[in-house]
Amino acid sequence: MVEIKKQKGLVSVGLADFLGTGITAIFWFFLASIIEPGKYGEIFYFLGIAGIATSIALLGTQNVITVFVAKKIKIQSTLYLISVINGIVLSFAIMIVFSKIDISFMILAYIINTLAIGDLLGRASFVSYTKYFLLQKILTLVLGIGFYYAFGYEGILFALALAYSAYLIRVYKGFRDSKIDFSLMKSNAKFITNNYLLSIANISKNQVDKIIIPLFLSFTVLGNYALALQIFSVLHILPNIIFKYILPLDSVGNSNKKLKKLSVILSVVIAIIASITVPLILPIIFPNYIVAIDAIRIMSFALIPATISAILTSKLLAAENSVPLLIGRTILFSTIVIGMIILGMSYGIIGIATSFLLANSLETVFLSFYTRRQKNET
Repeated sequence: MVEIKKQKGLVSVGLADFLGTGITAIFWFFLASIIEPGKYGEIFYFLGIAGIATSIALLGTQNVITVFVAKKIKIQSTLYLISVINGIVLSFAIMIVFSKIDISFMILAYIINTLAIGDLLGRASFVSYTKYFLLQKILTLVLGIGFYYAFGYEGILFALALAYSAYLIRVYKGFRDSKIDFSLMKSNAKFITNNYLLSIANISKNQVDKIIIPLFLSFTVLGNYALALQIFSVLHILPNIIFKYILPLDSVGNSNKKLKKLSVILSVVIAIIASITVPLILPIIFPNYIVAIDAIRIMSFALIPATISAILTSKLLAAENSVPLLIGRTILFSTIVIGMIILGMSYGIIGIATSFLLANSLETVFLSFYTRRQKNET
C-alpha cells in the first residue's frame, strides 16, 4: 500500500510539472514569436530583479518549509509572518527605486508561491500540489496572453503576479494550522539560516544572469539567452520532478535509489537528443532568435549535472546538512557571475552558455566529492 502511494505521488508530481512547464513554455514561446528579442529580454530583466528581491525576503524558504512540515515541526506560521513582512517592505523599496509597481506585485506573488509549494510538498499532498500548480500555469497562459493584447508587453508582469493568487488559500491554511512561536526559531536557527543563505545563492544564480547581461551586453542578447533558458527549463522538468518527490521522502528516511539512477540515465539521453534536434527546429519557429541556437546546444548538457545536483541536494537537506549546499551554490553563483562577464564580453552568447554549463558542473563536482568523503568517513 505504501509503495502504491509513492508511485501515485511520483505520477502526480510528474504530471503536474510536465503539463505545467509545458503550458508555461507555450506562453513564453508564443510571446517570443510576436515580440522582438530586446523587449523579451526587458521582461526577464525585471523578473530577475523580482526574483533576487524575493530571495532576500524569504526567510521561510521552500526547502525549509518542506522539511519542517514533513517532520511536523510547527514553525511555518512564524516563518510565513517574517517572510511576508520582509516581502512587503522590499516591495515598497523596489517600487520607489524603479517606479514600477508591477515588480512589487511579482515579489509578493513569488513569496506566496514559495510558501505554499513548500507546505504542499512537506505534507506530501501531491494531488493538491498538482491542482494548484496546474491552475497557476493555466492562469499564466490565459492572463498573460489576455494582458498582452489588452495592455501590450508592459502588462505581462501584472498578469504573471495575478496567476499566483490561488496560492493565497494555502498560505492562509498554513497560518491557521500552526501558532506563531518565535522560540522555535532559536532551536532551529542554524538550519534556517543556512538554508536562507542557500536560497539567496540559489535564486540569485538563477536571476543574476538576467541583470548582468543587459549591463555588459544588451537586452537583445538577454532576449536570445532567455529563450534558450526557456527551452532548458522544459528539459529541466526531470530534475524538478525528482527533487520535489524525493525531498519529503528523504526527510523521513525513505530513499529510492533505483529512481535516482534512472533519472541520471534519462538526463543524459534527453540532453543528447535536445542538443541535436532543438537547434534544427528553432530557426523555423523563431527566425528572430537564431543567435540562440549555439547557446541551446551547449546549455542542453547542463541538464546532466543539474539532475545529479538535485539528487544530492535532497539527500543533504533531508539530513539538515545545508552547509555544503551553500558552498556549492556559492561556487555556482561565482562561476556564473565571473564567467558571464569575462566569457560573455569575449564570446557573446556562446560565452554566456559556456559559463552556465561550467557553473552547474562545478557545483555538482563539489557536492559529489563532499558526499563521497562523508560516506567514507562514516
